[in-house]
Formats: sequence, structure tokens, C-alpha cells
Amino acid sequence: MDLHWEWADAADLEVLVRTRIQVLRAANQLDDAADMSEVEEQSRLYYRQAGEDHAALLVYDGDKVIGTGGVSFYRVMPTCCNPDGRKAYIMNMYTAPEYRRRGIARKTLDMLVEECRRRGVRFITLEATAAGRPLYESYGFVNMQDEMILPEV
Repeated sequence: MDLHWEWADAADLEVLVRTRIQVLRAANQLDDAADMSEVEEQSRLYYRQAGEDHAALLVYDGDKVIGTGGVSFYRVMPTCCNPDGRKAYIMNMYTAPEYRRRGIARKTLDMLVEECRRRGVRFITLEATAAGRPLYESYGFVNMQDEMILPEV
């Protein structure tokens, strides 16, 4: 194995979009027949517009992408627990099935959390699939108790 991690840039747009769709298919148990064309186009638009508000990692074995992870940075009103209102949302964590259980996701998560620290962002959230939950819990992530969602507007 020739594993290496690279921060994505604008030249990686199509790789990022392709891996985003792969992540969504895996996380939502969607087969290749599910139409993801709108999500694909919106993901492309997101990456084009995100600029410094998003950082993405691509994990390679040689020249093959075998994993990914990303973090979006945003700001909300300051609170007592988060006085500057800066937040980070980790997303798009994925490792190809044949590469799992080798520490790849943990190293990806380490690098994303370190990027948050480098930017001075201390409030970090994520959503966990059943498969990812043990990693995040072992890392120190805990369930939020007070957050709610309005499923459809």
C-alpha cells in the first residue's frame, strides 16, 4: 500500500463530487440506479462556492482515491459556550470497504480536527452513521441533547 493524504483544491472538483456521491450512496444505502443528478450538480456548485469555508481531504493508495473527509466552517451568533460563534461541521467521511479497520478514518479525522484547531475553531459537530459511531465515540464525540430538526419546511 502507498497511502497518502492530500488536501483537495479547485483542480480536484470532479473527484470531490464523485466521492460525495459515493459517500451519500453508502450512507443512505442507495444503489447505482438511484438518481443523484441534482445532488451531484448541487455538490459541484457547493464546492465551487465554498472557498475557504470548506476543507476536504482525499486519501489515496497510489493514484486511487480510497477515502475522503471534509469539514465546513461557519459562524452563528455567539453563545456562552461558544463566544466567537465559529463552528465546524465534519462530513463526507468515507473509507472504501476493503481499506477499513486500518486506521485510515481515524487519521483523516485527526487531520480534520487539527485543521479546525489551526483555524481556532473549537466547536465541532458531525452526524454519525451506525458504522462510524464507534470511531467518533472513541475519539471523544458525544451525542448532543438539545438539538432538534424540522424535517420538512
